Amino acid sequence: MLLAIDVGNTETVVGVFRDEELAWRWRMATVPDRTADELALLFGGFLQQQDLSFDRNVTGVVLSSVVPSATQAIREMVRRYFRFPPVVVEPGVKTGVPVLTDNPKEVGADRIVNALAAFTRYGGPCVVVDFGTATTFDCVSERGEYVGGAIAPGLQIAARALFEHTARLPLVEMVAPQAAIGKNTVESVQSGLIFGYAALIDGMIERIAKELGQPTVIATGGLAPVVIEECRTVDHHEPWLTLEGLRLVFEKNA
Repeated sequence: MLLAIDVGNTETVVGVFRDEELAWRWRMATVPDRTADELALLFGGFLQQQDLSFDRNVTGVVLSSVVPSATQAIREMVRRYFRFPPVVVEPGVKTGVPVLTDNPKEVGADRIVNALAAFTRYGGPCVVVDFGTATTFDCVSERGEYVGGAIAPGLQIAARALFEHTARLPLVEMVAPQAAIGKNTVESVQSGLIFGYAALIDGMIERIAKELGQPTVIATGGLAPVVIEECRTVDHHEPWLTLEGLRLVFEKNA
């Protein structure tokens, strides 16, 4: 079985593949200063929920991470408790995705992994919209090349900025209101956030299509369900796209 780990700035997503099937998956908060032993306790607990263990079941580990301290701790955990090195998505690892940007090394590992999974499943051109700490747009050509993208503040960052930098605007539940014209403060903030971000997605996809060609648009990330029902341009929702991309990377490097 393959253990796939995607460390984001806010959340870490963990999945276990049985051959090509994503059999189990979990989300946990990303805490950059957790030690290898603390991580082993957490991962061991996830595995034990399904009567799995480090040494009996897991034969490979693949990791993408945008948090360097977490990357190092997970490397150490895997070597100590699984007794083999993980495959880490970093420069030098085979992904099969040509990166056509000014500085390929600065592109986040998760963005390359998403591009690989989206192109493998849907072909190109395609765009992955990842609703995470940031809202990212990853653009893949019809030949499977990563050609660049766009980055906007994430939905939760925008909501918290309103709360922290105004005197009277509250943190609100992330749900769409009944109408764009809010009748009270909570509805007004929800309208600006949910409908505003849906307009952001649709507007960016329309602009990207003029440069890339009409793409297949795939939404992923923990906050995607909050927004995509209000979007016109999203074709598919793949909540575990990054884990699937990690499995493909592992197969290319195992």
